[in-house]
Amino acid sequence: MIPPHKVTENQQQEEDELIKPQKLINPMLASLQLRALHQELLFCCRRGVLPRRKPELQRVLEHKRREQKRELALSPPSDLEMKLRARQQRTQSYELEHRKRTESLKNVPEFVRVRRTLRCIPNSSQVLPEHMGK
Repeated sequence: MIPPHKVTENQQQEEDELIKPQKLINPMLASLQLRALHQELLFCCRRGVLPRRKPELQRVLEHKRREQKRELALSPPSDLEMKLRARQQRTQSYELEHRKRTESLKNVPEFVRVRRTLRCIPNSSQVLPEHMGK
């Protein structure tokens, strides 16, 4: 058997002099303002509501974007922009025509569509004699 550990007075004094470890304080939890903000954010996230005030950086960026849009709207469009808009309008009109054609084909009976595809296929009797003669 192991004899019980005897603590001498010297060891006990050394232990008393040592700094005992303590759990550090979390500054985020210690601040009442940060705690209140965190609770508000959690509450808003649960309800799906955005916070009342936007951050300052986000407000400044939105303001700059609005200013840039105003400046672009006031300045006359360049030649490149005008050509790009014309091209975009042409492609939109082509797409609209294509949609109209496909919708009109959907309304056509099936036997008419099949007959149209048969007109495009060459006659098999015309193809075979040419290959046979060679």
